[in-house]
Amino acid sequence: MTESIMESFSEKDTFNIGKELGEKCKPGDIILLNGDLGVGKTVFTKGFGKGLGIEEPISSPTFTIMQIYEEGRIPLYHFDVYRIADIEEMDEIGYEDYFYGEGVCLIEWAELIEEILPDKCMSVTIEKDLEKGFDYRKITIDDRNHIKE
Repeated sequence: MTESIMESFSEKDTFNIGKELGEKCKPGDIILLNGDLGVGKTVFTKGFGKGLGIEEPISSPTFTIMQIYEEGRIPLYHFDVYRIADIEEMDEIGYEDYFYGEGVCLIEWAELIEEILPDKCMSVTIEKDLEKGFDYRKITIDDRNHIKE
């Protein structure tokens, strides 16, 4: 159980870091993807999908809350809960079937649904540092158990 920090100097780097993580994931993994708007979460997710063997285009499910990709070695359930107004909306889409299913969940803006997250989650945080360049990203991957406050 560790925390690792990786540096990205381009979209390609961010994509490849996502791809590497996707290659290592197992059924039941839940990844909390954190970062401000425009930081590269979708680029990371595209790489992650590629690492799972997904060839179809991956887009952010901002307006649909969830996208399902089943063509890879394991299904990817990509959540963007930014527009969740009430936690009951997650019940309506049957989130438990996905959180505790045979695929891997990647959840953007997970802090908005903190109370329903399982204890065992991996956190990926993408941050800009303009002092290191416009395209620079610090990507922190923390696979310690998610602790609810």
